[in-house]
Amino acid sequence: MGAASAVLVILITILFPPAGVAIVAGCGADLCINIALTILGYIPGHIHAFYLEYVYYDRHEQAREGHLAARRAPGVYSDRIQTGGRGYGTVVQPTQPAQPAHY
Repeated sequence: MGAASAVLVILITILFPPAGVAIVAGCGADLCINIALTILGYIPGHIHAFYLEYVYYDRHEQAREGHLAARRAPGVYSDRIQTGGRGYGTVVQPTQPAQPAHY
């Protein structure tokens, strides 16, 4: 995602935090937690959403530079956020069959 899409996600998050989380994390535990926090109070929902977006874009930039985070970010349950969106939805490439032995 480019800078324009990051700004758009931030603007959406300012208006409705769960929508921003759904964009970066998809439907999962992080979204459910954010919905609950937003219901409990608008500010906790924003804090949680911006934290998830920060981790996502930070990991995305690290992966683009070739660095992989060694540790999982605390409080983040989505693998998509943990990896910065890299490898999300990819299919494992098949390995080549072994060559037969010649006697």
